[in-house]
Amino acid sequence: MRDAIRTKAFQIRIASLMFVLGICAVAVTQTAPHANTSSSSAREAMINVLGSGEPHPSLGEEAQTFDRLVGTWDAEFTSYRDGGKVYHRKGELHFGWVLDGRAVQDLWIAYPMADHKEREIGTTIRFFDTSLKQWRIVFVLPEYNYVVTAQGGREGDRIVLRGVDSNGLPIRWTFSEITHDAFHWQGERSHDGGKTWKLEEDHHMKRRVS
Repeated sequence: MRDAIRTKAFQIRIASLMFVLGICAVAVTQTAPHANTSSSSAREAMINVLGSGEPHPSLGEEAQTFDRLVGTWDAEFTSYRDGGKVYHRKGELHFGWVLDGRAVQDLWIAYPMADHKEREIGTTIRFFDTSLKQWRIVFVLPEYNYVVTAQGGREGDRIVLRGVDSNGLPIRWTFSEITHDAFHWQGERSHDGGKTWKLEEDHHMKRRVS
């Protein structure tokens, strides 16, 4: 009789332990992975909401100014610095419509080099100002605390943007030789109020074939 009681008590304890373990397993399954999934989903949700598959209809023909650049590009970056130094660097460029197709955002990414262990990444938001009848842009390069604004639009077969650099000097950014598969980008700065221009950035892009 006593053995039967002990056996029954043991079975009850085992059943209770299995029940508790079962609750813990469910809690772990529903809590830890759910937290990671929730965090990941939140990040993806923001990106999905930000992006847009096409320009907003209100832009009309003006959308073609930058719509032709939407996509992924392989980049050959060339920079000219004081003292005659020239730097070459590879990278990539991404263009896409955002904010319900009312703006275009890009990502400029320069790959790591021997003397620069991390990539450099900057982004531009550009939109068409219906009052000014020009495209306005804000470019941000967080690593160097660099922010610059410019405005402009199509000039013949080019896109030209003009503004003032963070040091107060005039800048001119030009997209040229634009085709479906390639384009040329140049960044210039003036030290005499726009009378003459010095080439500082000279980049060539080729559309990436997926």
